[in-house]
Amino acid sequence: MRRSLRKRERALPDRLAILLLIVGVAASPLARAQFANATLYGNLNLDVEVVNGARTDGGNPSVVRVSSNSSRFGLRGHEYVGHGQVAIFQLESSVLGDTGGSTLASRETWVGLQGDWGTVKLGNFLTPYDDIHTIFGNSPTLTTSILSTAALWAQGALSKAEGGFDARLGNSIRYETPPLEGFSAALQFATRDTSGDPNGDDNGDRLSELRHANVMSAGAFYSGGPVDLGIAYEHNFRIRPTGPGDDALSITGGYDFGTVASNVGLRVAGVYERLKYDTPTGSLERDFFGLSTTLAVGDGTFYAFWGKAADGKGSAVDGTAIGALVKGPDTSSVQWELSYSYNLSLRTMLYAGWVKIDNQANAAYTFNINPYPVAPGARPSGIVFGIAHFF
Repeated sequence: MRRSLRKRERALPDRLAILLLIVGVAASPLARAQFANATLYGNLNLDVEVVNGARTDGGNPSVVRVSSNSSRFGLRGHEYVGHGQVAIFQLESSVLGDTGGSTLASRETWVGLQGDWGTVKLGNFLTPYDDIHTIFGNSPTLTTSILSTAALWAQGALSKAEGGFDARLGNSIRYETPPLEGFSAALQFATRDTSGDPNGDDNGDRLSELRHANVMSAGAFYSGGPVDLGIAYEHNFRIRPTGPGDDALSITGGYDFGTVASNVGLRVAGVYERLKYDTPTGSLERDFFGLSTTLAVGDGTFYAFWGKAADGKGSAVDGTAIGALVKGPDTSSVQWELSYSYNLSLRTMLYAGWVKIDNQANAAYTFNINPYPVAPGARPSGIVFGIAHFF
């Protein structure tokens, strides 16, 4: 025991010396110069959810859970490199605020160049198709949690390989135009890993097919005065194993009426989407319509949303399914949502909300964030009480 104590006593000065060295280096003029244009940022966004709905296991339980909603920690910065050009970078990691843990560089992570000609980025990030979500979606609650309005729109609960269109894409190249009198545009191309066949025989298995797989996403936007407009298109080529191509088109717009009563601001928005999948039995298609209303009252914001995914149609046989989208009758679904968010300060926000997804007999849509597996015909709903802090 005494020998162990002596070892600890000797270790403490060593650790203290290392700590002082780190602090000293960080405080040096050289370190300050290196990090002068870099910023640490992030948020912790947690809520308590009470969720219920018929599950795939046959139960209909009420689940009470604490969820971490897109919490993150990041580092971003820039450096002027001459001739009007700026090098830019961002490294963003997900944070599991509910259970603890983090995944390094799992969110928006990229490096690029910016100038009068626009911006080019390479890395892992969301697409221009996702950029239109903020025009009509639940921005007052940060477009996340089970309140996310990408539950039906874009089949947001699905990964890319499953047919979703609200996904962060690695191996991406993106160009963004400079804003011009309110107009802007973005084009993104996501390649796939071409490192080769895992078996070394190039026998045409799934990974070998992915050598030619890619995603192209493009969007055009306008933001001027009270008007916000957006149109976006995305094409997946050989991303799903059962179809050569998937397409998504969305058109959205919002109008801010300004102050319509004492201390009350009003904004309305709408969205239309068409999804089309190639399947072995033919095309599978679906229309989606959504409307939202935002009321700003003092430091608080009320938000309401209604969205409907129509029955699946196309030349595919009845029963053909991609995710929750199914060909045939009684495959439609409606999402309802009400929320209120209140700014306690510039950095801290409280929010509460209610959401319900009303599936018809042959539909099985579920929440986008914090999934809850449901059976066909289920009507999952939830109430949330959350807090978000930004730093």
